[in-house]
Amino acid sequence: MNQEHKLWTKDFVFVSAINFFLMLVMYLLMVTIGPYASATFGVSASTAGLVSGVFIIGALVARFMAGAVVEKVGSKKILLIGLVVYVITGSLYFTAVNLPLILLVRFFHGIGMGIGSTATGTIVAKILPPDRRGEGIGYYSMSAVLAAAIGPFLGILLTKYMSFNMVFVFCLALAVIALLMGLSLKKPAADDVKQAGQEKAKFGIWSFMERNALPIALVTLLVALGYAGVLSFIMFYAEEIGLVTASSFFFLVYAVAVLLSRPFTGRLLDLKGANLVVVPALLLFSVGLYMLSVSSAGWMLLVAGVLIGLGFGNFQSSAQAIAIKVADPHRLGLATSTYFIALDAGVGFGPYVLGLLVPTLGYAGMYKWLGAVIIVSLILYILIHGMKEHRMSRKKVV
Repeated sequence: MNQEHKLWTKDFVFVSAINFFLMLVMYLLMVTIGPYASATFGVSASTAGLVSGVFIIGALVARFMAGAVVEKVGSKKILLIGLVVYVITGSLYFTAVNLPLILLVRFFHGIGMGIGSTATGTIVAKILPPDRRGEGIGYYSMSAVLAAAIGPFLGILLTKYMSFNMVFVFCLALAVIALLMGLSLKKPAADDVKQAGQEKAKFGIWSFMERNALPIALVTLLVALGYAGVLSFIMFYAEEIGLVTASSFFFLVYAVAVLLSRPFTGRLLDLKGANLVVVPALLLFSVGLYMLSVSSAGWMLLVAGVLIGLGFGNFQSSAQAIAIKVADPHRLGLATSTYFIALDAGVGFGPYVLGLLVPTLGYAGMYKWLGAVIIVSLILYILIHGMKEHRMSRKKVV
């Protein structure tokens, strides 16, 4: 196969693995750091939640910083900076002897993850063949799906048999492996620092975000709000309706649905365009949320998990591919960070917003409401991107 069209290169595999390790550590600690803070510092449940969530705030701050400089400095250099920060802050958990220190470590640990994952997304966009970009990003983003499925499970398992310090050692080892992989990467040929530096240095919002990627980012923000409701409240809802056993398999079936569908939907996006993937994905996500809201048996909950995996899981990779596709070649870093800023904001701040609605709507009512929000996001997608893509595809046919 021509090297220019080859997908599974060493660098592609290593960048995907690096992203997997970054995300695995994040998800592993998200489920264990709260109990650690509670046991070690005697904090309340809400404060323990803050210790867990401040990581996402750090990642969000990092998206702005990394997206603005990745094209000027070079994506490999930014990746190594992020990985070094990840390793250093990962080692500081052992020295965080009080609440302010653990909050500070978590914040900067999140910054390391945000810088690193923004860089991996940019590198992948640069090394993939343009005509296989949707397929490649679909495979690459499986690293995050696997991490989201394995991380929480592994975290709970490790805390049963190991001390918290050994959990930190394990996470630090993963970060070091990611750094070693990063050092072995080639500099992407598309790292055109000179071209990026020739733009006028006007300070403003577009120094931190990519204008062309903003429409799909706004849709992503709304869609991520729906996933935030699933991620944060599914266990509470399952307990309320007496389906705790089934709920323990929810994210497993979610991950399987994504892993089985991504190879096909990614290739379909490249060949037929984003509309053929995004529109069905958002419809499936909305139906999945509604089915979740009316679940009265374990099989219904798990079918909802499959539908949400097919829906949100495939929208996620498609939206990232769209953000990269509409950006100028020397602004791929900003496009990547713009997409992730929206995704992180929706998933990170969504639980707080939705938590205000739960006392009024209940969990079932909240999921019905979120199903409607996804339909609104579908209409928004059609208006701001789908119709434009449809016109372009018709011109190509003519």
